[in-house]
Amino acid sequence: MNPLLEHQAFLTRRQFFGRSAMGLGTAALASLLSREAFGAAAPTQNSKLKTQNFSGGLPDLPHFAPKAKRVIYLFQNGAPSHVDLFDYKPKLREWHGKQIPDEVVGGRRFSTMTGNQTARPVLGEITNFKQHGKSGAWVSDFLPRTAAIADDLCFIKSMHTEAVNHAPGITFFLTGSEMAGRPSMGAWLTYGLGTDTQELPSFVVMTSRDKEASCGQIFYDFYWGSGFLPSKFQGVKFRGSGDPVLYLSNPDGMSREVRRGILDDLARLNELKLREFGDPEIATRIAQYEMAYKMQTSVPELTDFSKEPQSTLDAYGPDVKRQGSYAYNCLMARRLAERGVKFIQLMHAGWDQHRNLNTQLKIQCTDVDAPSAALVQDLKQRGLLDDTLVIWGGEFGRTPFLQGKIEETKQWGRDHHPYTFTLWMAGGGVKPGLSYGASDEFGFNAIENKVHVHDFQATVLHLLGIDHERLTYKFQGRHYRLTDVHGNVVKEVLA
Repeated sequence: MNPLLEHQAFLTRRQFFGRSAMGLGTAALASLLSREAFGAAAPTQNSKLKTQNFSGGLPDLPHFAPKAKRVIYLFQNGAPSHVDLFDYKPKLREWHGKQIPDEVVGGRRFSTMTGNQTARPVLGEITNFKQHGKSGAWVSDFLPRTAAIADDLCFIKSMHTEAVNHAPGITFFLTGSEMAGRPSMGAWLTYGLGTDTQELPSFVVMTSRDKEASCGQIFYDFYWGSGFLPSKFQGVKFRGSGDPVLYLSNPDGMSREVRRGILDDLARLNELKLREFGDPEIATRIAQYEMAYKMQTSVPELTDFSKEPQSTLDAYGPDVKRQGSYAYNCLMARRLAERGVKFIQLMHAGWDQHRNLNTQLKIQCTDVDAPSAALVQDLKQRGLLDDTLVIWGGEFGRTPFLQGKIEETKQWGRDHHPYTFTLWMAGGGVKPGLSYGASDEFGFNAIENKVHVHDFQATVLHLLGIDHERLTYKFQGRHYRLTDVHGNVVKEVLA
């Protein structure tokens, strides 16, 4: 039998479709390996960045002129208590120890920790509030450094969500769905807008937790996953100890030149497979090998704080040199931003204060207050805040009523509260010195200018020059987007 005919006769359906996609695979490989294919001839307009705009995103993006070029998301896992930190409600102290009115609660759903609790005494704030700056923003005395930059911040005090538990709530904020499996916000942005650096990943994640390890929050990989997008768009997690990224160092006895030769040989072998099957994950593998090689040089320089002024280190606080701390990660976020990383996701656990509000809230605020404020000020001083969007907030708030018994002072706590809570944003095209939206007199329900999670996501995308209804990806016969089928841009917070 003719060998060619024999080969065709035994060609499987998978092989046929894989080889039919050869043209697409070759184009993908070219875009990954060729600097010119990134459309990066001209340097960026921002002289503070040391990189060029290598793009690689979708050809029709951005849809309009962006206000922000990058995002630093300071995600506070466990949900900070809005009524103790930002949403001042004198009614809480007036009603302290009394049952919260049934008409306020209105049959709302809570977590299993208070879902069957019939006694729901109001718990007055355990902090003291003052107004700050020309804007007169109310901020707790637990956050003095944040209060000092109140005029740079845009507070949204009418956030509300649908989830009552942590993992679904965090997943909803970061992926637009309570169920794991959708692309995260950073993956969507990298897919749509491409990259501004070839030396570092475009989407970087760092995690930290309270020193006392008071809550058992888990950092699931799907919080920064690519979902059904090609895996090259997922976030790269920097570790909190040792080498920030595994396997960057060459094995003993292998020089950088030898490693370069091995990578070149691997690229050629993978190119053959890519031409044969057209699988985009093969292209991803090639890109990851190349990025790892470049990070051997870029990461040590990135993590070297020796040239940072002592005044800068002092501003971030005493933990700034402790790898894996929130302060260290905040300074790293600034250094990543000025090197062209597009989405930087910091996740800090420790806010889940069900039984330790009187002790842990103060500790947690001390850990994050100075680094968060220093990051905003540092970006501002370097001319980066105007086009860097900084976000600070958790997955929901905490209940205005007490979890437990009012006489058990040492075990005071608050349960999860999705019906209103506060987050703040700075830079990147949002109005500074603004407090937007309002909750009722108990801080229980959002009642004025309500902002849903999908509205927040649509607004973030808008600031980056993206129409949230047009950034889609077809998967299993349906066009998906970050905001699902919902969301409206909150135009009132735009500068």
